[in-house]
Amino acid sequence: MPLLPGAEPYHHEGGEVGVLLCHGFTGTPQSLRPWAEYLAEAGLTVALPRLPGHGTTWREMARTRWEDWYAEVEREFGELRGKCVDIFIMGLSLGGCMALRLAERHGDSIRGVVVVNPSLRPDSPLFKVAMLMKFLVPSIPGVAGDIKKEGVAELAYERVPVKAAATLPKLWSITAAELGKITQPVLVFHSPDDHVVKPESVAILRTALPAATIRECPDSYHVATLDNDAPAIFEGSLEFIREHASVPLKRDQ
Repeated sequence: MPLLPGAEPYHHEGGEVGVLLCHGFTGTPQSLRPWAEYLAEAGLTVALPRLPGHGTTWREMARTRWEDWYAEVEREFGELRGKCVDIFIMGLSLGGCMALRLAERHGDSIRGVVVVNPSLRPDSPLFKVAMLMKFLVPSIPGVAGDIKKEGVAELAYERVPVKAAATLPKLWSITAAELGKITQPVLVFHSPDDHVVKPESVAILRTALPAATIRECPDSYHVATLDNDAPAIFEGSLEFIREHASVPLKRDQ
């Protein structure tokens, strides 16, 4: 299946400190590409995979489920473990949820987690009836493109495949239930004016991880990595890595 132009994964071979970035539901690596390139320029080894079913057509995505997407980030994590001394996991929206799930499962193998507007619970009535809707309606209007900055677009599907969406509550449930297993430092970027993920997801994090650092993105909507606060996210994540890495970044040596 041909990829949408701009939906390609991104990889960069840098130093002994690696970063795995996870994009969101119905999105593509394009939403995190500037962030990935910024970290690569700082000397990090960077992996930004394309999740299965994403970046082609929503009909192809309808044949995938959360286990397929999570398996891909697990695979990329395994690749980084063979190259790097330290690994940091970062993600946007559903990618933030999967980043937290990786931290729950891999403990000290991950040095830290950075998430941007992470999704941890159903925010739409769709998910309450999705298991029934998937037999009646193949897709609904998409949720992509929630960006305040003028002239910036997110490369993502205009339709949400209901069959794929119906699998999300299981991932949210198991991730939220095991947040207490996370002992790594966590940095959260949160847009108060987010039209996709409601504040309840950040509230879940505040309760389960009181030591997490939460910074607001006051001039951005949901896709803050492409929005007005993107520079603060990029700079803050690099500062976080420098603070918690056990070895210096390649460019700092």
